[in-house]
Amino acid sequence: MHESLSQGRGTGRRTVLAAGLVAGAAVALGPARTSAASAAASAPAAPAATGAALDADWFGRPARAVRPKFRWWWPDGLVDPDEIAREVDQMADAGFGGAEIAAVHHSVSDPSVLDTARHGWGSRPWREGVEAALRRAARRGLTIDLTLGPSWPAAVPGVTPQDDAAAKELAYGNTPLAGGATFSGPVPAPVHAAAPGVTGQRLLAVQAARVNTAHSTRKETGLDAGSVTDLTDRVRDATLTWTAPADGDWVVISYWQRGSGQQPEGGPHSLPAAYVVDHFGAAGTAALTRFWEDHLLTPGLRQLLQAAGGAFFEDSIELETDGLQWTPGLPRAFEEHTGRPLLPYLPAIVLDNGNQVFAFEAELTRQVRHDFWETVSILFNRHHIGALRDWSHGLGMALRSQPYGLQTDSIASAALLDIAEGESLGFKNLDDHRCLAGGRDMAGHRVLSCEAGAYNGTAYSTTWDRILRTMGGAYAAGVNQTVLHGFSYATVPGVSWPGFAAFSPYNGAPGYGESWGPRQPAWRHAEDVSGYLGRVHRVLQAGTARADVAVFRQTGYSATGIGASWFTATGVPLGWTHQFLSGPLLDLPGATVRDGRLAPDGPAYKALFLEGDFFHGSAPTLALADARKLLALARAGLPIVVYGAFDAALTPGVPAAGETARLRGVLEDLLALPGVRHVTDKARVGDALAELGVTPDVLHGTSSTLLNAHRVTADADFYYLCNGKHAETVKPAVARIDHEVTLRRSHGGTTVPYVLDAWSGRAARLARYTDDGDSVTLRVTLEPGETLIVALARPGSFGDRNGARPHAVATDAGQALFTDAGLVVRAEAAGTYTTRLSRGRTVVTEIGEVPGPLTPERWTLEVEDWRPGDRATSTRTVTHTLTLDALLPWSRIAELADAGGIGRYRTTVTLPATWSADLGATLDLGQVSDTCRVSVNGVRADPVDRLRPVLDIGPLLRRGTNTVEVEVAVPLINRLRVTDPAVFGTTARQAHGLVGPVRLVPYRQAPVK
Repeated sequence: MHESLSQGRGTGRRTVLAAGLVAGAAVALGPARTSAASAAASAPAAPAATGAALDADWFGRPARAVRPKFRWWWPDGLVDPDEIAREVDQMADAGFGGAEIAAVHHSVSDPSVLDTARHGWGSRPWREGVEAALRRAARRGLTIDLTLGPSWPAAVPGVTPQDDAAAKELAYGNTPLAGGATFSGPVPAPVHAAAPGVTGQRLLAVQAARVNTAHSTRKETGLDAGSVTDLTDRVRDATLTWTAPADGDWVVISYWQRGSGQQPEGGPHSLPAAYVVDHFGAAGTAALTRFWEDHLLTPGLRQLLQAAGGAFFEDSIELETDGLQWTPGLPRAFEEHTGRPLLPYLPAIVLDNGNQVFAFEAELTRQVRHDFWETVSILFNRHHIGALRDWSHGLGMALRSQPYGLQTDSIASAALLDIAEGESLGFKNLDDHRCLAGGRDMAGHRVLSCEAGAYNGTAYSTTWDRILRTMGGAYAAGVNQTVLHGFSYATVPGVSWPGFAAFSPYNGAPGYGESWGPRQPAWRHAEDVSGYLGRVHRVLQAGTARADVAVFRQTGYSATGIGASWFTATGVPLGWTHQFLSGPLLDLPGATVRDGRLAPDGPAYKALFLEGDFFHGSAPTLALADARKLLALARAGLPIVVYGAFDAALTPGVPAAGETARLRGVLEDLLALPGVRHVTDKARVGDALAELGVTPDVLHGTSSTLLNAHRVTADADFYYLCNGKHAETVKPAVARIDHEVTLRRSHGGTTVPYVLDAWSGRAARLARYTDDGDSVTLRVTLEPGETLIVALARPGSFGDRNGARPHAVATDAGQALFTDAGLVVRAEAAGTYTTRLSRGRTVVTEIGEVPGPLTPERWTLEVEDWRPGDRATSTRTVTHTLTLDALLPWSRIAELADAGGIGRYRTTVTLPATWSADLGATLDLGQVSDTCRVSVNGVRADPVDRLRPVLDIGPLLRRGTNTVEVEVAVPLINRLRVTDPAVFGTTARQAHGLVGPVRLVPYRQAPVK
């Protein structure tokens, strides 16, 4: 979970960050490069992405390994092993693939009920609960992940803020001083007092600097960089005497190193208390891993973890301090990295509650901050992520992490991680996911995870269609694993019905996300949703991701909402796909060019796009080392488009002597190459790509809200299409789309298109499309949020028997489709229909009489109204039976206005005696909320697409009377408004249920002979 990103970002030249990517946990800061093999050799084996043949089960019955998971919230160790086993069974029975155990209990207002002395995180009951979870998960085929510490950020019980391993801050104090005046007295104390538990602080330095208002900003006091004077040696017994020169006003600044005193969120979690560890120094990680080795990893637990093959997890890096994030080794690391001492630059770096305090001249300030945060990024990726990853591998575990929240290169971090993870709460748009996807794919990893469904204030009112709409675009941006937020342990002392919920109440109100499980009415249909998500994951984890363009980013942050100037707003609506790369990724083994493609065995980018640094006023900055890399890639045949004033480029960090001139010389050579286009008008980017012969894998002739993702295996192309929101600043309204889409083949004309229905699990050969050998063109019609998966695969894939038959190129019938009997056309009205086939013939088909649409006039509704039972975890039901002449939301039906639970709507439709086997019908449910299932004549139909609730129920219908039942699960929020008004009473009554209009639309189909 992520809520904010501090200011003070920087980026650019690196000498060792890439070394961390390829060498893992190298220790010394320096320019050395080593092979990626050392990092890969110890990595736990990942499930094969394309291990099975493309048969019906490959898609229809996705393995547990690709199914969605839960964030499983425990009240530390106050858990019962038998209940833990039951909850694993509940997840397994509902079709989910695993869970991540996290100690989270923000809803508990009285922490004393948790008894941290006996039941804290890491206690014996906690370990016994973890072992119970691992044992039952192994029996059920689920995977269990563990957070590295209680809650977040990573912390260790028993570490104190004074320890070397604890998180540190650099606090500052300052005193203004008139020119010629004398400062005499105690060194300025820190502006902010130390956090509770912090008992000591060490004076790092004292400086004086002359004020220069020409460099001041709205929040920052301007200073002359050349005037910074070190006064540290003048300090005696914490006092200072110094007379300022007479030429202007001055400021005396003190810097204090001390523990940040931060504890993990929502504590206390343990006794002794846990404090957050230093994420930039080796001591912090060593304390974390040592605690696991010494206190948690019993022989039994170690054995279970080795067998389980799960992952350790770390949430977003939300280090909180009033001052500047710090580690004692920073000054030495900065000097080793840049060749310059850090202390003279500290005024431009120090923070006050995330805000910069002082500034030098603007360009120098940008360069200094870049160098500082790049050094921090090196330390974070090496001593924290790299070291934790290697330790995890030694235990047979992977490392999954949300590598953002700091001013560090999260793109590079994603390349280091076994599994990088983003989130739907803190990420502002799809480009945030595309940043992590670039790191994943350039490093050759398979999974990009997402913490999904954490909506503020939506406890017990979150609907699955909301989650699916959120994830629809995320999948197009590279996500292919969903960790749902979340599943709460059943109970803790003092909770109210329907049980313990980690985040609700949250500050006395409904909290973040949901507590899924049997307490939720929609859990009755959860297997439909888990099956859908698992099939999407199955496809999006197959083979290798492909993206059209690599967007080079000087600053590798994520969770910012900063996109790519032309691609985000204009390119994506036209079908283009892009990912973000930062400098360290250019040093990865896969960063080569073959046949005009960058990383040809990975994402195979067709071009690279370079523009100014959005994080620093779009300044045309580029590190000299990166410029040389781009020049080499362009000379190897990679098309490059450069947008902005790069003929006057600047270094991102403080340049060495002559470095700017050398940079501009390299860029002059780059811009002179025939495969490079330099544009100064953003609107010209598309033209420049066209001039270079670069086109997207997905084309449509109109700007559209269609999003796409492309995966390639040895024998197929998979295209995921979604009608969703793009990532531009101004969000467009999403409307129904209906237009042609062209999909490029990777395997030539030997493949044919299949439509993979992620709800039913069925795959069918597409019957109507055009084919030019290199690509296929089909009509795509999608409602807002709806998705479509198309596979270009060898004939006969997925158990299909129509692979060799000609397909329709055009028809005036409503639909053409392949059935077991071959090619047929379908229409909702009688008539003569003409179909042109792929082999050139034109066929005329007669469709006989078709009954008109039917709208049921009366429904019987039986409701299980869920109410509190005799315990917080028990539910009693009250039954209501109603006859409805019109469909209304429950909130407008007096007996159901405050109800939540399960409603079964029944009606009958009468079909004529002439009804025959070539007739069928679709059932359009109209508006329905939340989840639902349909049965016809006692036989359950396919799962209902939550974003387009229209089902083909033709095979289930018969002449005469037919009974149709729609079972709807309604959230508990309206009931909780009245049973727990102190928490939920301010929530507006919500409209759920089957609202319709419901229509049965008959069709007739006939073979195309």
